[in-house]
Amino acid sequence: MTILVTGATANIGRKVVDHLLGLGVTDIRALTANPRKAALPAEVQVAEGNPRRPDTLAKVFDGVDRMYLAPNSDTTADLLARARAAGVRHVVDLSGEPESWWGTVSTAVEDSGLAWTHLWPADFMENSLTWSDQIRSTGTVREPRPDAASAPIAMDDIAAVAATALLDDTHFGRSYPLAGPEILTRTDLVRALATALGRDIAFAPSTREETIAALTPAMGETATWYVDNALTSFGESTDALPIGSVHDITGRPATTFAQWALDNVAGFR
Repeated sequence: MTILVTGATANIGRKVVDHLLGLGVTDIRALTANPRKAALPAEVQVAEGNPRRPDTLAKVFDGVDRMYLAPNSDTTADLLARARAAGVRHVVDLSGEPESWWGTVSTAVEDSGLAWTHLWPADFMENSLTWSDQIRSTGTVREPRPDAASAPIAMDDIAAVAATALLDDTHFGRSYPLAGPEILTRTDLVRALATALGRDIAFAPSTREETIAALTPAMGETATWYVDNALTSFGESTDALPIGSVHDITGRPATTFAQWALDNVAGFR
């Protein structure tokens, strides 16, 4: 049974490869646009191709039974049609609820005729790295809503869920909203980072424009979208956040933000 991992050198896809190896999978095909720079483990079969250019995927799906699909709204339908024609049976996708900006991926997957499992993570712990520039230069984080809350999840935990779902047919037809193990406000996150870094970090409530300006050095043009979309979603219906989801699916504890911060201090220095 060959498992194809798309986006195999991206943040989550690379971790999916590692988790599959850790679970004893020996037939992994990793899709990357640049095999020479992939630096994947020797036991992984590296395939060259670009999901945004389905015409480059002629032989990528040969012998593949199931696949992890990194989000890509532009060419998902074409890619999945090729996968189904080649005999792929099951796709685990990283996407979002139908009404979200990644909902087109979920819809295309369900329309493909393949068995599917949706992974719908919310706030990534790694998003806090967008604060790194202002923490280094000013020691202050600027955002509009200090008490806005979410349950951020580590990308490694998302990858662990993906690997688990790829290996177990009981996950067919399931949509999994994913969250970290605890609900935290924006100031809670800053406090955890300050502890991990061993320094004071202030939180300065800021206007939309001030927040965009503070995030632009780290995020570029994406800062405006992030402020107007991601940040505005925090604090809504936190009682319903699936804080036990990672443990329920994988059987292992989810990463706390405090631990993630300790493991990633280099990104903020």
